[in-house]
Amino acid sequence: MADTERILKEKRFAALLEELKRLAREQGNTLESSQVEALFEELHLSSDQMTHVFQYLKAAHIGVDEAPDLDAALTQDETDYLNDYLASIAAMPKRSAQEKEALHIRAHAGEEAARKDLIEVYLETVADIARLYADQGVYLEDLIGQGNVALTHGVTMIDAVEHPSEIEGFLVKYIMDAMETLIAETLQEKAKDTKALKKVNEVAEKAQELAQDLRRKVTVAELAQETEFSEEEIREAMRISGYQIEDIEGGH
Repeated sequence: MADTERILKEKRFAALLEELKRLAREQGNTLESSQVEALFEELHLSSDQMTHVFQYLKAAHIGVDEAPDLDAALTQDETDYLNDYLASIAAMPKRSAQEKEALHIRAHAGEEAARKDLIEVYLETVADIARLYADQGVYLEDLIGQGNVALTHGVTMIDAVEHPSEIEGFLVKYIMDAMETLIAETLQEKAKDTKALKKVNEVAEKAQELAQDLRRKVTVAELAQETEFSEEEIREAMRISGYQIEDIEGGH
């Protein structure tokens, strides 16, 4: 029972961390300490555990009770790209709050010209959102690209909101969701690549050991017979390596 309770608590802790990060994104990567404490209140964390939570947030470039430096996590290449991107949209018309509100109303009414203008209005917002997700495994350029695709698509879906005043929140969430999906897919792909590379290295090491014993290159069948790897796994490792496993016949 104790182990079950511990596992459930750990899962709840992880879920609350994700909820906290999402709230921070919606607030410009900034949280109030009272928000953090209130969210974790149900888990009755110790002071040391709460300290670890705040350290985690800092490492994730989330400011607590103060705005973080969103550009601190950017590489020089990303900073250069961001500056070029902002320069490229600088010539677009700037809209006052009243003009933006009127544009929302016209776009919500189905006016295509207004929806096109709405995309231009939120191009800078895409960059601002992308900066919130910097240093999470995806280049800023890719985040902005994904955000712009989401923005263009999201504008076609604003009929889903009940009132024009909800358009900005809808688009921001749509863009954030798209970037988070990209990050999740990228991390998943990198994990798969890491796992595949590990398998290639393991097959290569076993092939080298057997080849040294036999004093010649080994066949796939021989390696499968002497190791825990199946012939299919060995051939897949050979393919992933570009057939560069030298100690297997046909390996290069």
